[in-house]
Amino acid sequence: MTILIVSSTEDPASTNMKKYLLKHDGWQNHGELFNHPVYKNDVIDSLLVTIDDRHIRHENIDREVSDNFDIHLHQLIVVSRHRSKTGEPTLTTHPLGNFGEARFGGRDRTFVKSSPRLMTTLLRLIKKHAKNDELYHQVSFEATHHGPYVDIPALFAEVGSTEEEWRKEPPAKSIADAIFELLSKYKSEDDLPKDMPVLVGIGGGHYAPRFTDLVFEKEVAFGHMIPNYQIDAGLIDREILQKVFDATPGFDGVYIHRKALKKSMVRTFEEMLEEMDIKIWRSADLKAL
Repeated sequence: MTILIVSSTEDPASTNMKKYLLKHDGWQNHGELFNHPVYKNDVIDSLLVTIDDRHIRHENIDREVSDNFDIHLHQLIVVSRHRSKTGEPTLTTHPLGNFGEARFGGRDRTFVKSSPRLMTTLLRLIKKHAKNDELYHQVSFEATHHGPYVDIPALFAEVGSTEEEWRKEPPAKSIADAIFELLSKYKSEDDLPKDMPVLVGIGGGHYAPRFTDLVFEKEVAFGHMIPNYQIDAGLIDREILQKVFDATPGFDGVYIHRKALKKSMVRTFEEMLEEMDIKIWRSADLKAL
C-alpha cells in the first residue's frame, strides 16, 4: 500500500511544501506523470506527484496514479494554499466533501472518506513544528469542504491565507516536516491507537475552534466537521448526516459544539441522533492527553 502526496505548480505554497518534503532522505525518481518527475520514498511508503492544474478540480487523481504505476494507493495527502477573506496566517488541515452543490470540485452532497486519526495527529505535529520554528500562524482544523473526489481516504494540509504567506518558506517547511514525521511513524489509520475516539463535529465556525481545542487537550480524533454556515443554509438533514458518518472511518459518535448553536438547534440534533442511535460525546467523556 502506498500514500499519494500531490503538489501543484500553480500553487506557490504547494510548491514550497514539495520542496521541503524532498529535502528529507529516501526519495528516488520513479518515472514521470503529468509532464513532471514522480518521486517515491520507501521510508514513508509514499509517491509524490506534481500537477499543473488546481488540486480541488483534479478529480479521481488516485485512479490516474494507481493505473499508471500499477500500485495500490490507500491514502491521499494534498499540500495546498488556503485563501480566506480575513487573510489571517494559518496552518490547517481538513477533510474533503460537499454538503450541497459542488461549486469547488468534488460531487454534490458527497464526501470523501476522512482520515481522522492521521489528520488529528498531523495537526498536533504541525503545531509542534510551528512552535519549534517560531511561527506566528494559527494552527487549526478547517471544516469539511471542496473537492476533488477520490475513492481513497484523503486530507488537505494548507498554508494560508494570502499570497504573501503562500510564498514564504518557513510555514511550508513546518507542514512538510510534520507530514514527513507523521508518515515516518504511521502509514494508515490502523497504525494509530484504537482507544482514541473518532468523532464527527457539529457546529462552530469554519476553523472548527472547539474541535481544534479538543484535539490539543484530549485523546480524541475528528473526521468530518459540519460548520454553522452549512447548518444555517439548511443543508444538514438525516441523509447528509448518515453520509458524513459513513465517510468517517472508525466512527464512534458525535461531538456538538453547543455554545455555537441555538438551543433549539442543539435539541433538533440531539433528537435526530437519538433516533439514529448515535452516541453524543461531551468533553468529560474524553481522556486528557
